[in-house]
Amino acid sequence: MGKAAPEAPAPFGRSRPDRLVEGLDRLGERCGSRGGEKTGPNPTDRGKSGSKRHLLVDRGGVPLAVRHSAANVHDSRMLETMLDAVSPIRRPRGCPGRPRKRPARLHADKGYDFVYCCQALRKRAIEPRIARRGIESSERLGRHRWVAERTLAWLNRYRKLKVRYERLADVHQAFLSLGCALVCWNLVQRAC
Repeated sequence: MGKAAPEAPAPFGRSRPDRLVEGLDRLGERCGSRGGEKTGPNPTDRGKSGSKRHLLVDRGGVPLAVRHSAANVHDSRMLETMLDAVSPIRRPRGCPGRPRKRPARLHADKGYDFVYCCQALRKRAIEPRIARRGIESSERLGRHRWVAERTLAWLNRYRKLKVRYERLADVHQAFLSLGCALVCWNLVQRAC
């Protein structure tokens, strides 16, 4: 008895009908460009692709607004976006005075010492407290800056936020918002 002739191999790129075609075609594809949305060359890390978190906190370290951008976007370019992201402060009815929507003062480092940053703050009736480049030392601002740095360190406790794994910008923003909600929850538990 003779053996059956082996099946001739199909041309490359065509699969047999008994295979799951969708799974095989997608093995070599990427979800998006390398690094995902809102990433750019990091100027402090040999040009590796990365993203940057921008955080606006109150005096106690409670996050008021959080956004992320590509690593090559200057901090001062995100100032107006951050200020507009602060939600209004709700006050009980009957409280005298005009309701506040934004903080009265903003403390920032030398990266925000530009004319357009001061104009954006004054337009929103916020007093700028920005260290001036080449004139003031960074040490005086450290009294206020450590609060924001501490909140960023609290966000770094969450593994999904320390290293960005998501390629989609909205998914990463959702994790940032969730991390800020957990920071607020921890602060509320500590106060009780």
